[in-house]
Amino acid sequence: MKKNVLIIGAGGVAQVVAHKCAQNNDVLGDIHIASRTVDKCREIIATVHDKKALKAEGILEAHALDARDVAATTALIEKTGAQIVINVGTAFINMPVMSACIATGAAYIDTAIHEDPLKICETPPWYANYEWKRREECEKAGVTAVLGAGFDPGVVNAYAALARDDYFDTIDEIDIVDVNAGNHGRYFATNFDPEINFREFTGVVYSWQNNAWQTNQMFEVRHDWDLPVVGKQTTYMSGHDELHSLSQTMGVPTIRFWMGFGERYITVFTVLKNLGLLSEQPVTLADGQDVVPLKVVKAVLPDPKSLAPDYTGKTCIGDVVKGTKDGKPREVFIYNVADHAEAYQEVGSQGISYTAGVPPVAAAMLIASGEWDVKKMANVEELPPQPFLSVLAKIGLPTWVREDGEDTAIYPG
Repeated sequence: MKKNVLIIGAGGVAQVVAHKCAQNNDVLGDIHIASRTVDKCREIIATVHDKKALKAEGILEAHALDARDVAATTALIEKTGAQIVINVGTAFINMPVMSACIATGAAYIDTAIHEDPLKICETPPWYANYEWKRREECEKAGVTAVLGAGFDPGVVNAYAALARDDYFDTIDEIDIVDVNAGNHGRYFATNFDPEINFREFTGVVYSWQNNAWQTNQMFEVRHDWDLPVVGKQTTYMSGHDELHSLSQTMGVPTIRFWMGFGERYITVFTVLKNLGLLSEQPVTLADGQDVVPLKVVKAVLPDPKSLAPDYTGKTCIGDVVKGTKDGKPREVFIYNVADHAEAYQEVGSQGISYTAGVPPVAAAMLIASGEWDVKKMANVEELPPQPFLSVLAKIGLPTWVREDGEDTAIYPG
């Protein structure tokens, strides 16, 4: 049984991960949090103590770390005795952190695809550009590496696997729908790292349709949904991580991703993009100083963690799956609804961070128990979904299914 966890990152998602690890430290053991800014780690630890979240006695410790430094990360894993590393830092550090896990034998979990800071929208499938090239390396070292274990990617991948296993004989279409019907009260802000958020939407929109990659522009294709709890919502087809594994592992002809956007977000995003302020390429100012416009925009926007106290409303994220069962057409929506205010009350973070931070802890618990300790690299849909969804429900994210207008809690909280 693996124990002791190293959390890399100190943002809003890391805060959720720390709280959930603390609530389950009887399973996960000692908890260590590392970031370049160690004071941010200490602030998270203070919130854990304030909430009296530790279930059992154990270590909860902060560390300074530049996770781009493989040797430093390797040394910290060895020093802490961490057997599970939960990487919820920026997507730019995935590969060096994975290298440290391979060097030490620690299990690796992340929540997003690795990105090169100087590249946007690389050739699909994106996982093949970095992660999947290291499959053999992980298996040779006997290292469990669970990729994309957030909500999307992550839980939505498990929903797709559940649909495959329990609801359908054949699947024709999967539409992943992500709607945040909450309100943070600010004129404009992003719910997670602005740099990563904007990079998702500045390039080509890739979707998997009729067994081939299709391309569109952002905000080109719109679809309105009538969803449980949050009601009628407008979404736009977007590129997203999970398409790049599900398209290759599920054998489903059409898989698309839809995200909800308000008119203000679209307007501000469009102006920033058209002015060149979302560029990741440096520009030279009149005084000779080089700056990256996207980093300037990030610096002037609210810290996503600061949104949590005033956030109200709910999220609804899930998979609309169409196919056949016993020779008859079938359609189901497998989903979760999360509440921003409830998330803040429990862990001091808003609902977007909550839905992203709970799943990697569930994955860590399954690795600790051995159920997901597969000694190789795997995307979430390649692992048994039922135990994952069961643990998720127990630690804060229940799963519902809507079919023929009826909503049923299949993994209730």
